[in-house]
Amino acid sequence: MTVTPRNDWSREEIAALFDLPFTELVWRAAQVHRENHPANEVQLSTLLSIKTGGCVEDCGYCSQSVKADSGVKPTKLMEVQSVLQAAARAKDNGSSRFCMGAAWRNPKDRDMPAIIEMVKGVRGMGLETCMTLGMLTDHQADMLAEAGLDYYNHNIDTSPERYNDIITTRTMEDRLDTLGQVRRAGINVCSGGIVGMGETREDRVGFVHTLATLPSHPQSVPVNALVPVKGTVLGDMLADTPLAKIDDIEFVRTVAVARITMPLSMVRLSAGRESMSEMTQAMCFMAGANSIFTGDTLLTAPNAGDDKDGAMFARLGIKPMAITQTQADLDAERMPRGCARLEAAE
Repeated sequence: MTVTPRNDWSREEIAALFDLPFTELVWRAAQVHRENHPANEVQLSTLLSIKTGGCVEDCGYCSQSVKADSGVKPTKLMEVQSVLQAAARAKDNGSSRFCMGAAWRNPKDRDMPAIIEMVKGVRGMGLETCMTLGMLTDHQADMLAEAGLDYYNHNIDTSPERYNDIITTRTMEDRLDTLGQVRRAGINVCSGGIVGMGETREDRVGFVHTLATLPSHPQSVPVNALVPVKGTVLGDMLADTPLAKIDDIEFVRTVAVARITMPLSMVRLSAGRESMSEMTQAMCFMAGANSIFTGDTLLTAPNAGDDKDGAMFARLGIKPMAITQTQADLDAERMPRGCARLEAAE
């Protein structure tokens, strides 16, 4: 099933995919996946919190918000050398992408020199680099692009209709504007969201629709299952209710629809895997997920861990994607990025 990426998906078409019989949907998604990605290979990514807590945003799911009573203590930005040491350990454990997250509404200009050194240092190891720092100015986006940042993560979180129920300190348009700045700078976009926040299927349709109709699809689409943290708005609201965990079949459906509508994107299983069975994760891989976050923690949330993931991969016959970037590859990528920025400026 050769699929040409489309940006004109209607909500009705996406809803129809969600409504397919489960096995039919997964089969279609598996076909799309195999046409566009290696079968039985999954990218290992590592996520490090380089600046934890104290964020002024009020995201209802986040333990790092100053509005949350989660016990997370704010920290300063990590030293560059400590970040590079963590990246080296991640590479030794098989990760090919190293993601760095800071709990900010937006970075300050005074923080950018250290951020730039982190990007250059990690990229110099041959790892793909990803940053999530909140909103950016045009100048900051250009600095990150010049440093060679591969991906910038900025999740839309949920559907446009549900958004204001989750976050009030920034709008969906703010999120989309940041994604536009990232694309203009020539950096790959990483954008997804969270399911299991008490949303309806219609919200999940709207979430996928928003991503699948962007001017270009995000090159990476993380699909998170909510980890309800005590002391957060959603964690306290959903605790001990049937809404506290999304149905596994519905989660796999969301992955499959993301794969069909965004065939060239990396679809990543992100937060929430520690509470998923191996069978649920196996179904997600069958439905087109081809990237995971590995390691013991994701920012401040627990994660499955390298050993557990390794054992699961062995049972499923899945191979980690090889680290294939060389310094020559990395240098060669800078030319089209510069061209993209020049074209955007014209």
